[in-house]
Amino acid sequence: MYREDEYLMLSGLQHFAFCRRQWALIHIEQQWAENLRTADGRLMHANAHDSGFREKRGDVIITRAMQISSAALGISGECDVVEFHQAKTGIHLHGAEGTFQVIPVEYKRGAPKADDCDALQLCAQALCLEEMLCCEIPQAYLYYGETRRRQTVPLDRPLRETTVGMIREMHELFRRQHTPKVRRTRACNACSLKDICLPALNQNRSAAAYLTEALKGGE
Repeated sequence: MYREDEYLMLSGLQHFAFCRRQWALIHIEQQWAENLRTADGRLMHANAHDSGFREKRGDVIITRAMQISSAALGISGECDVVEFHQAKTGIHLHGAEGTFQVIPVEYKRGAPKADDCDALQLCAQALCLEEMLCCEIPQAYLYYGETRRRQTVPLDRPLRETTVGMIREMHELFRRQHTPKVRRTRACNACSLKDICLPALNQNRSAAAYLTEALKGGE
């Protein structure tokens, strides 16, 4: 079990799956830059994150911006949307009759991706909810702004094992305060941190070291 001061940001899992160096630059070296994609995604999430929002649509209760955490995984964060679907078996909710199945929903700005970055983040949310609510969550949803459609994500054993393995690796890198070296890919061109990471130059040193040297040169 992790202490609360050891918790990592759940949202960082998507950064980590996309690029371990990007994750380290943001979460270890505290570097950040925004581009059109990140700004658009931030605005989309702002619309979904209304912590005072709760509504009932038929047999479904919908909440937004639910705070979640897992002491077993050492992560914390926030769900865009959590839906509680009335079912024959499930959890009890205060002020509601019957039992409910829990389904997290994550909102993304673009279209479904070829990799599993989004699914990993969603799976981590489900693992937190399972621990907090003492329930089982067999599936969840990804909603993409470009297609305006939901994509069902089965939370199977391989996805869960991959998610847990990555979170453990995140904790190890954070404990060591280690930023991985550059591994250039096509994805570097779309990364909001490319002007900080400088993949063509910083093959063997951290972005923090490069920026320190550059600042000294300007004195």
